[in-house]
Amino acid sequence: MKNFQPIIKAKNYTTEKSIKLTEKTIETAESAKSFFTSVGDFSVFILRVIKETFSLPFEFREFLKQCYQIGNKSLPLVGITGAIMGVVLTIQSRPVLNEFGAESMLPNMVAVSLIREIGPVITALICAGKVGSGMGAELGSMKVTEQIEAMEVSASEPMKYLVVTRVMAATLMIPLLVIFADTMGMFGSWLGVNIKGDLNIALFFSHAFSSVDFIDFIPAVIKSFFFGAVIGIVGCYKGYNAGRGTESVGIAANSAVVLSSLLIIIVDLIAVQITDMMIK
Repeated sequence: MKNFQPIIKAKNYTTEKSIKLTEKTIETAESAKSFFTSVGDFSVFILRVIKETFSLPFEFREFLKQCYQIGNKSLPLVGITGAIMGVVLTIQSRPVLNEFGAESMLPNMVAVSLIREIGPVITALICAGKVGSGMGAELGSMKVTEQIEAMEVSASEPMKYLVVTRVMAATLMIPLLVIFADTMGMFGSWLGVNIKGDLNIALFFSHAFSSVDFIDFIPAVIKSFFFGAVIGIVGCYKGYNAGRGTESVGIAANSAVVLSSLLIIIVDLIAVQITDMMIK
């Protein structure tokens, strides 16, 4: 009997190992199924938003209200952030340019950096945290309190009234906020230059925009529209499809910020590649 004990232990070990592998396989399959289901639901949601956008009537009053909520109430945060970006970028870049004797190129470098990349991306990420989380929390609370179901029962169109207006407002207002952030960033850069020097503001802007072409503005503005659409769609999707419990409101707001920030980086990566191909 003792001779069979090692064989029995080996069989038990093999059985346990196979059970663990089976459990891992099932978990992987469930994760993959959940991922592709979420992607499918998100794609269907985007198609519904596009369809409702081009169908009449358009909720113009609610659209203006959302423009005010997204644009006007975000101006202080975006303006302060843009000014700080300009000051920090100027102070950090000055020592490096001094080593090569190219301090006169500082306004040009800051202008190109802010307009092409830093301004749009940082502003979009800030709006993803402020606007995206607000949309997710607001629509999530309406979902929990069954206000969306009440609108559907009363023959209203919650998709058109709640979602389309917010997506369109975000798509329109984010580029304007980006332009405002770039402007404040340039004034912040001028302040940064004058911390250790004395440069007239007219001369500063003349140097800054001497190497900036109109083609530098076009890709930045175009991708800002996509940033706004991403923030609006993701925030509304997470809130519109929130769960029933009160915890789902916080989960919707948090996941809206995380997913929209990730998609903003991905969209920026794609936009940079396309811009590079067009310039070549």
